[in-house]
Amino acid sequence: MKQNQILVVIIFTMTWTLVSLSQNPTVKSYTLDECISIALENNLDLKSTDLRANSAKINYRQSLWNMTPSVNGNFNLGVNDGRSIDPFTNDFINQELTFSSLGLSLNATIFNGFRLLNTAKQNLLNKKASEMETEAAKQDLVLNVTLTYLQVLNSKAVLGLNKARLEITKQQLKIQENFYKNESGNPADYNDILGQLASDETSVLSSQSSYNNAKLSLSQILNLNDGILIEVEDTILELEAYGLSSQEVFKASLENLATFKAQELRLKAAKKGVSIAKSQFTPEVSVFAGVNSNYSSAAQIFNATGTSIVNTGDFVNVNGQDFQVQTERTNFNAQQIDFSDQLDNNLNTVVGVSVRVPLLNGFRAKNNVALEKINVEESLLELERTNVDIKNTIAQVHFDMEAAYNRYQSLQRQVEAYKESYRINEIRFNSGLSNFLNYITSKNNLDNAKVNLSNAKYDYLLRVKVLDFYRGLKM
Repeated sequence: MKQNQILVVIIFTMTWTLVSLSQNPTVKSYTLDECISIALENNLDLKSTDLRANSAKINYRQSLWNMTPSVNGNFNLGVNDGRSIDPFTNDFINQELTFSSLGLSLNATIFNGFRLLNTAKQNLLNKKASEMETEAAKQDLVLNVTLTYLQVLNSKAVLGLNKARLEITKQQLKIQENFYKNESGNPADYNDILGQLASDETSVLSSQSSYNNAKLSLSQILNLNDGILIEVEDTILELEAYGLSSQEVFKASLENLATFKAQELRLKAAKKGVSIAKSQFTPEVSVFAGVNSNYSSAAQIFNATGTSIVNTGDFVNVNGQDFQVQTERTNFNAQQIDFSDQLDNNLNTVVGVSVRVPLLNGFRAKNNVALEKINVEESLLELERTNVDIKNTIAQVHFDMEAAYNRYQSLQRQVEAYKESYRINEIRFNSGLSNFLNYITSKNNLDNAKVNLSNAKYDYLLRVKVLDFYRGLKM
């Protein structure tokens, strides 16, 4: 009986442990650099961009091989029964035979209006553009991770401030609770503190929810699906005035941002498309050559084996007497020609030059050139649109950054002022020289100013990171 009880206890303990582990996923702390590395490895959109870049590389390699001669071989083997043409003698036969043929052909383009060369150059530009687009996707991802990480830090800081506010309220509640029990204080102050405690607890719950949502957003960007809860490590962030104008940031973005380089390469590739389309107006010159042979099981060779005298069926009358006419005939022995001999005997070669001159093709060449020119205009418009959009974005972010910095400076002064006001009101309130309204107003002003200061700090840092991104700096 005792052994059964021990077994039950062991089973219960193991079950409880497994349930606890399943309900408490692993919590890991990540630095910003670690988050960036994980995102670059796991992000699905980035993997798709990589695949498109690999396709562009293959297309470029193929366009280079297209400029080399094409060499093809062929071989066939079959059995024919009934009336057919003997591939060896070209005579009609009515028998079963085995036939075979093989050949080797070569075709090389000598000139086609530089279409193959321009196609290779266009695919090279597309390959480079795809590589730049991959780099642009990486830059966007790094920026996104950085901004989300800063949002997590901001939420964490706000949560810490609200928890600190709650602790101060709890300490004040203990003081007022003693006054309330000793009937030496104002009962209304005690109840007001209880209400303030509930308000602070609500703020903590709200900020905790915001913190969890920010961490969830970061986890989704990192594509972590293994039940790991993210914790971020506090980062020392220096807050200094930004030293560059929006025009200087935009100038740097033109030189360093991968998006611009990718679109410039796409524009050059589109211009090559016009040259490719124009090649359809020029003649195409190519050379060809071939080696062929065949085999037939009906093919035979006849070898002489000697001679014999045979009657011809004719008669000669000599002096009234008929004599049969005889002749000497050569005897032959039929022998099959083997496969290798037939291939050697039937070998033939061909060499030639082919010229294809476009005369009328339904105006396809003309319309293709027009379409490619439209593609050039679209690429040019897309590049100009990107320039305008990024320039406007940089100007707006720079304006918001300056406003956030000024707000941060103002809030710093506000926090210092409210600290002194709260210190005085707390002493007066605890000494019974001031009412609860003055105390709680001063406390809320200080707490709200601290939260606003934290928000302004990270609001400024977020915009600085965006400007650094446009400058092409490492996050």
